[in-house]
Order: sequence, then C-alpha cells, then structure tokens
Amino acid sequence: MPAEEPDDRRTAGSEQEPRDLVAQSAAPKAEAAGVGPKSAAAASASEPAAAATAAKPGAASVAPKPEAASAASEAALPRAAARASAASSPYRKQPQGPPPAPDWQQWQPQRPEPPAWLTAISPAAPARIRVATLWSVLATALLSALLLGEGAGLNLLIVTVPAALGAYFAAQAAGRRPRPWTLVWALGGVALLVVPALSDAGLPTFLAITTAMALGSLALHGARTWPGVVFGPFGLLGSIGTAMAWGLRGLRERAGQSPRHWLPVIRALVVAVVLLVVFGSLFAGADAAFADLLGGLTPEVSVEDGPWRFLLFGVGLLGALAAAHTAAAPLRWDRITVRPGKARARMEWALPLIVLNLLFAAFIAVQLAVLFGGYRKVFEQTGLTRSEYARQGFWQLLWVTVLVLLVIGLARRWAPRDGARDLALVRTVLGVLCALTLVVTASALRRMDLYVEAYGLTRLRVTVAAMELWLALVIVLILVAGAVGGRWLPRAVAASAAAAVLVYGLLSPDTLVAEQNVQRYERTEKIDVEYFQELSADAVPALDRLPEPLRSCALTGIDRNLSEGDQPWYATSLAERRARDILAERPVDHSVICAGWGYLDSDLGGFDGL
Repeated sequence: MPAEEPDDRRTAGSEQEPRDLVAQSAAPKAEAAGVGPKSAAAASASEPAAAATAAKPGAASVAPKPEAASAASEAALPRAAARASAASSPYRKQPQGPPPAPDWQQWQPQRPEPPAWLTAISPAAPARIRVATLWSVLATALLSALLLGEGAGLNLLIVTVPAALGAYFAAQAAGRRPRPWTLVWALGGVALLVVPALSDAGLPTFLAITTAMALGSLALHGARTWPGVVFGPFGLLGSIGTAMAWGLRGLRERAGQSPRHWLPVIRALVVAVVLLVVFGSLFAGADAAFADLLGGLTPEVSVEDGPWRFLLFGVGLLGALAAAHTAAAPLRWDRITVRPGKARARMEWALPLIVLNLLFAAFIAVQLAVLFGGYRKVFEQTGLTRSEYARQGFWQLLWVTVLVLLVIGLARRWAPRDGARDLALVRTVLGVLCALTLVVTASALRRMDLYVEAYGLTRLRVTVAAMELWLALVIVLILVAGAVGGRWLPRAVAASAAAAVLVYGLLSPDTLVAEQNVQRYERTEKIDVEYFQELSADAVPALDRLPEPLRSCALTGIDRNLSEGDQPWYATSLAERRARDILAERPVDHSVICAGWGYLDSDLGGFDGL
C-alpha cells in the first residue's frame, strides 16, 4: 500500500538512530573500562542480532522499546568489559594440574665424554663364553696352584697349555682366525718358556718369562703398527676387570641350565679321582719303585701352603680369563693414529743432521787412528789404564746408540715431504747417520773386548754387550726400511727383541762367564774364584774342569745353594739336574783353604758397574 510506505521508512530510520547512538555511547565507556575497540565493536554487533530477532513474525509483541534497549545495552557494557579485563589480567589465577615430578638427574654430576682414542680402541662385545673355555680356565687355575709354588721350570709350559686352549676356544667362538704373525708371536712365546726349563740363571729366566707374556699378548691382539706393538703387551692387564664380569656372566648362564647338563660331568670327575686315589695307593704299597715315581710326580700340598696356593689359584684364574677375553674381544690398538709432525724446510731439517754426521765422522777417524797407531800410545798420552779406557768409553757409546734411535724417530716425524727430492734427501742423511752409528757400535764392542781380555767376563758385561748388539740390529732394520718401505718395521723390531732374549737365555750368561774365565786361567793362570760364588748351576760343567783344590773353591757357593733343598721335577731346570749329577759324582771338598786363590785386580774396582 503506497500510503503506508513513508511510515515504514520512518520506522526503520527511527530504529537505526538509537543503534547508532548506543554504539557511539558504548565506545567511550568501553575505552574507559579498559576494553579495546574490538570489544566495543563486538558489543555493538550484538545489537543487530537482537533487532533481527525482534523483527521475526510473532515477536513484535515482545520487542523492547528503543529507550529500554538502549538502557539495557548501557547496563551490560560495563559487565562485559569487566569480564574481558579479568580474563586478560596476568594476576588471574589459572587452573593448575598436579605438580611435575622433580628431575633428580639435573643435580647429578655430568660424566665427561671419553677421549676419542679410547672410544676408537674399545673392543666389541665378546661372544658368549663357551663351556670348553670355562674348563680350560679352571684347569689353568688348578695347575697354577699345584705346580707354580716351588719355582720356575717345566711347570710354566704345563700351565700355559690349558690357558692357550681357553684363548683358542674363545677366539674361535668370536670368529677370529689365526694369521701368520699370530703364529709367530705364539710360537715365539712357547720357545721363550723353554729357557726356564733349561737354564738355572735368574736374569735370563725373568727376561724369558716377561717377554713370553708380551708375545702372548701381541698374539691375542694382532698388533701391526707402532701403537699396537708398544701398548699391545700391556693389553692383558686392562682386560682383567671385564674378563671377570664376562666369566661370572657365563657361569650364571650355565648354572641356570638343567642339572642334566652338568651333573654327569661332576659325577665323572668325582669317580675318576676316587679311582686314582684308591688304585694309586694300592700300587704304591705293592712296589717301592712305583711309590717313589708316584711321589716324585705328585705335587706336595700341605695346610701351611694353603694361602700361597690360593693366591696362585687366583692368579692363574685371572690370567687365563684375561687371555680368553682378549682373544674374544681384543683392544684395537692399531686404530690409534699417530699424525706426522709439521714438515720442516729442507735447510732447517737437514743442517743439524749434517752437522751431527760430521761429528760422528770425526770421532770415527780418531778411532781408526788409534786402532792403527796402537793403544799403547794412547795410554801413554792420556795416562789412562786399559780398564779405565774401556770403562770410560763403553757406556758413553752405548748411550750414543740409544740417542741416535731417538734422533731418527724425531727426524722422520718432521722430515720434509714435498716430492721425490725430499724423499731422497731424507734417505741420504738418515742413511749416513745409521751407517756411522754402526761404526760407533763396533768401537764400543771393541772397547768391551779389551776390558774382557784384561779382567775376564762377568754377567753385566755379557748383558750390556748383548744389548749393544741388539741395538745395532735395530739400526740395520731401519736402514732396510728406509730403502724398501717400513710397514713391517714395528713387528720386525719386536720379533728381533724376542729373538735376542731367546738367544741370551739359551746361551746362558753364567755358562759364558765360566767358560771364558776357565780359558783365561789356562792361558794366564789368573782367575777370580770369589766371583764364581754368585753364579748359578749353569756354570758347573765349565768350572768342573779346573784342577783341585781350585775346583772346590770355585764350586763351594754353587754347591751350598744346591744343597739347600731338592725341588720337584716340574720346578727343576735341566742345568740344575746336570749340576747335581756332577757334584754327586765328584763332591766338593769343603776342607780346602781357599785363601790366596784367585785374582782380583785393583783396577777392577770390585766390579764397579762393568
């Protein structure tokens, strides 16, 4: 209806005007209450929704008047602004759950990271220990407790057999196979253990045992480089703790198995022991010769020796376990990388070594002049005696040889490495130094020969001469390595040291001392019987050739030492048994007067260090 249209427009305009007024009045109030423009706009936007609801059919009767709607909106705005302000306030108490658990690890000290080289050499987890390895370890411990209490002899080889078997079984379980150098180390260690079975001297026996242990450790580790050869012999000591845990874990695993797996073995062992004791006693009572043989073969065990036997049992057990664990999971010493030093310029590197070579050449020239001119002229000019001249030079020349090896090692570290010319320079300078050092070594050995001609041979003189010869062999190996390459040099040096110890033990310094002094007596009738009292049974065959009463005077101390106690067969060396037989056939006459016999020169100084 056209007449009513103006009324509708007026009604719409009248409704729009109050809404605009409400929005305008709400903005200042919201800002005063701390509510932003967005909150005020949201409050204004709610008003059209109320108007639309009022415009629906059936809702016209309840629609509020414009004045009432404006008043209600004005009353609601402060409450909405207050709620929005409270919600955004940082002091409002937020709903909280249960408190978090305390982090105790933050108070624990942080473990430092292990060094990179230690991580590199760490072994892999060992394979599960085999029953055969456990039995081998137990056999080694029992034999150690029964046989190693009286001394060193054939018993060392007997104890080594089950220990080597245990290591072999452990290596086989880990998938390791023997290599050529492994066999070299193993056979060399066994050969060194023959020395205590043959010789009665203390120093060769000690050197042979320690070197055999070092070779056994090298065989278990499989070392090829300098770090492996240097640190490999000590690897067994680092495996003792982990080996104990490995063995205990294996025992617990075996103990958890069904009794039908291990009870038959225990029963068999008990029955075997009972049969041996019963029938062995019967046979011993039936025949005196068999009783004597059985008594000699059976170790004597007493209650007083209990602590000592228990200690030997523990040593054998730990040693065999460490060897087996090393065979199953060796330390990888070869993974240690030794970086070469900073390469020096040619002049900076070569000049000091060339000067050193010139010094060596001057010394050798003087030695040649003395050699051709005769030592008598030197003694007249210097006023030195023969012994003083020999003593004065030998130790200094021995240190020269040792220090040359150190100089060569450092020179190789800082050598120039820029092409073929530098390589030729290094080989030439170091090769000349090695050759001159060999001549100096020969001069030192000649001085020792002069001293021995004048005053005889002693243990110390044999030992230092053997060391000088081995150092000369090392220098020869360095010369060869410089010419053809030196990847094999570390193992060759270790093998040469083991060979030197083996030859030193088989020749026996006491035997050499007795032989040389007896020959010297036959030429000069000069001899020192007092020094022979310190020798071992190895010297008896040579001293037995002396005439009486000098023979009895020379053998008095050795006979007294051998008569102190009779060792069992497994702790007696071949030299000791041979000496006992000689002295039993021709006993020493202790009634002779030995005063005045012997020769002790004043220049000797009571064996003052040489």
